[in-house]
Amino acid sequence: MCLRQFHPISSPKEDLKIKFLIRCGIIASALEKMSVLNCSTKLLILEKMLKSHFPESLKVYGAVMNINRGNPFQKEVVVDSWPDFKAVITRRQKEAEMDNLDHYTNAYAVFYKDIRAYRWLLEEHDVINWNQVFQIQGLQSELYDVSKDVANSKQLDVKLTSFKAIRFSPPPTLPNTSSLMGSSPQLTCLSVADADLLNRTWSRGGNEQCLRYIMNLISCFPSVCVRDDKGNPVSWSLTDQFSTMCHGYTLPEHRRKGYCQLVAFTLARKLQSQGFPSLGNVLDDNMASISLLKSVHAEFLPCRFHRLILTPATFSGQIYL
Repeated sequence: MCLRQFHPISSPKEDLKIKFLIRCGIIASALEKMSVLNCSTKLLILEKMLKSHFPESLKVYGAVMNINRGNPFQKEVVVDSWPDFKAVITRRQKEAEMDNLDHYTNAYAVFYKDIRAYRWLLEEHDVINWNQVFQIQGLQSELYDVSKDVANSKQLDVKLTSFKAIRFSPPPTLPNTSSLMGSSPQLTCLSVADADLLNRTWSRGGNEQCLRYIMNLISCFPSVCVRDDKGNPVSWSLTDQFSTMCHGYTLPEHRRKGYCQLVAFTLARKLQSQGFPSLGNVLDDNMASISLLKSVHAEFLPCRFHRLILTPATFSGQIYL
């Protein structure tokens, strides 16, 4: 398989050193107020800190992991204070090229230990670019009300979609592909040449911004794809900028062959082998996917995944949700 390789960036010895620095307070002798964390050591420390707040911190954790492993999506981290943070926001670097209509790429992940700290970041500092269409993602219940309250004061429309959050625990071995119905599939990864098909089949897609976003995801992050005997994709899943498994899809004429389960398990195992969480989400009314997830013993998390799309009045009616 041609799945992309992500390599660990710290050894067990380095992990122990970081834990020692956290415990002794050597990393920061004085509490730093609201700042962008650019220091690689601090970002490694933050990654480890976020583990103690699973599952609510998983979205931010995934983004920070990607930053610490090459930062292919040009992200950065803002905290209300350091090291005793109460709110964390990951965002696109300000120097990165942006399309003000591209809410797929203009995405923020949020985790807070104190909702007041999150509101403070939204209200008092230049953390959010309120002049473009963007999205906010998180796994905490108060995220919507506070974000909407601040957005309303700035005259932005807010659209909420809420999902069941799930996490995979792949079995020791993958399903045997020889037992699948039909001709033997080829298990491989996606290529940018497949992006147009993914854009047309994604419920969130069908536009230029989504096409460009999918191409970037395929180029940057792990994906899994089943191809037919002509080399065409028939079932797939990819990974987004928050290390979340997304756009799991099988063409209608190739369903009920076990491809979806094979793809999901393969991608989950790949992510877990590289230290990434195998996180996903599903809409409440997608009963077919929910039944499949239950049959493979996916863990339904106690928190929900919330995606907010925020639109300034200037761009009303110009975007695809």
